[in-house]
Amino acid sequence: MTFLKNIVILILIPLLVSCSAENKSTDTVYSTIKNYKYLALGDSYTYGQSVCETCRFPEQLKDSIKKSLNPNDSFSIKLIATTGWTTTNLKLAIAAQNLASDYDLVTLLIGVNNQYQHKPFSLYEQEFPELVNQAIGFVKGNKNNLIVVSIPDYAYTPYGNGNSTISTEIDAYNTFAENYCNANNIAFVNITDITRLGLLQPELVANDGLHPSTIAYSKFVARIVPKVKVKLGL
Repeated sequence: MTFLKNIVILILIPLLVSCSAENKSTDTVYSTIKNYKYLALGDSYTYGQSVCETCRFPEQLKDSIKKSLNPNDSFSIKLIATTGWTTTNLKLAIAAQNLASDYDLVTLLIGVNNQYQHKPFSLYEQEFPELVNQAIGFVKGNKNNLIVVSIPDYAYTPYGNGNSTISTEIDAYNTFAENYCNANNIAFVNITDITRLGLLQPELVANDGLHPSTIAYSKFVARIVPKVKVKLGL
């Protein structure tokens, strides 16, 4: 009987160790589940005017980042962006919402409607930094998790028809934003050159003849994703 008991014990020990290891592995997987929160701030270029809801750049960014996440991780988007918004409109929209300060990532793309509506450039000089500081607050005060995206140049669309004045003014806005970001160690991603291929490559322009297409947004995302991965530690 003693001999048989010893055999049973020898058989059971590996099974118990195996079960314990399996439970430990399961516990490890579930204990490292991450729920990433992304806040996208902007205007029509963030809203994705004239492209499908899943075609705009924040959604394409989400899809790209999810490929680097664990199966149980999540990546949710909060979009505060509408066609026609200036910096003032975006500020008012943010103020109207009770936003949390626990986002893991914020993108900010704003200013084209300040230019289009001929607002004083001084307004952008005042309100862009204010929006940047608000955005930093939404990512737990960590400016490293903010990405500012440059303003597309709609001169290179059928609507803009190569108007050089538009390009000159867009350059002024982007130069100010980039210089501000560089001075404050904030990530700035330039996508303007992509949109300046719009007349040569019509597939980069949406059917409305003005806004970026799904293909153009995918090219934006290709430049943004590497920075997001670094910021999120992926």
